[in-house]
Amino acid sequence: MSDGNIHQLTPSVYYYTFGPYEPAVVARSGDTVVAETRDAEGYDKNMDMLTEAQKQRSDITSFREANPLVGPVYLEEAEPGDTLAVKIQQIKLNRDSAWSKHRAHFGGMTGEVPGKRLFLNEPLPEKRFHWQLDRSRNTGTWELTKSRIKRIEIPLHPFLGCIGVAPRFGRVEMSITPGEYGGNMDCIETREGTTVLFPVWVRGAYLFFGDVHAAQGDGEICGVALETTAEVTLKLEVIKDSRIEWPRLEDETHIMATGSGRPLMDCVRIAQVELINWLVDGYGFDKWEAFQAVSQVGTMRIGNVVDPNYTVVAKFPKRYLVA
Repeated sequence: MSDGNIHQLTPSVYYYTFGPYEPAVVARSGDTVVAETRDAEGYDKNMDMLTEAQKQRSDITSFREANPLVGPVYLEEAEPGDTLAVKIQQIKLNRDSAWSKHRAHFGGMTGEVPGKRLFLNEPLPEKRFHWQLDRSRNTGTWELTKSRIKRIEIPLHPFLGCIGVAPRFGRVEMSITPGEYGGNMDCIETREGTTVLFPVWVRGAYLFFGDVHAAQGDGEICGVALETTAEVTLKLEVIKDSRIEWPRLEDETHIMATGSGRPLMDCVRIAQVELINWLVDGYGFDKWEAFQAVSQVGTMRIGNVVDPNYTVVAKFPKRYLVA
């Protein structure tokens, strides 16, 4: 990527949906964007909540106030049929605490949906958990109160729970939903050092990001990770006339493809097909030999099984791409 301008972004409005809204910044290919995020409830690094004036609002509808997004970033060169490459250069945690919780009508262990009871059982009770973050040691600590084990310390692995562009076909999607535009994929691979490749569906791309997680297990089973804030630095590049259908990722060791939807098996199929297509189109594999290679050395990770769509990441080791 060529060197460009650095945009220090402090949004006046945080969005609860992915769509082609008034740009917060207009950038060019090669530029860098730096911004501080809010956590999933809207708190900043000082635990100050978004004001009403800072929240996305509409005269004709209401929004689910979760995962407030920084953006949109408008890319001048981006046109439908291009690819937007986003290098995650830094996710610098800027708070010494994170929270998590389980709540009614949400998560991987309930058949409920927000606001509706589908079964005769009582909804899950809401319970909140506080984690202390040691940024110098890159660890998170939780003090248990009702268990034999009284303290758990884990390594942190910060990543962006939400990153995506405006969806195709004129759609607007909630910030808690993943899809072909990226979105709330909740996959831990969207971390420092990863380049995320997005299909451009709308002129300008309209990049959004936020929902930093200090750590998260596969699937985000309770529906909530270690929610916190960070200063995020992204390097942007528009790859002209390079059409992909789903977000792809690349880091030092793997190329990866994502699939989002329901049921979970459809996510697996989408991600694996996109990965095979990448091997064919990008690395000269025969389709059926690519299928065989992925079948024997590929791995998969479940990003989430709690959002309106689930997400799977299919991964292929780069050491097998060397002739």
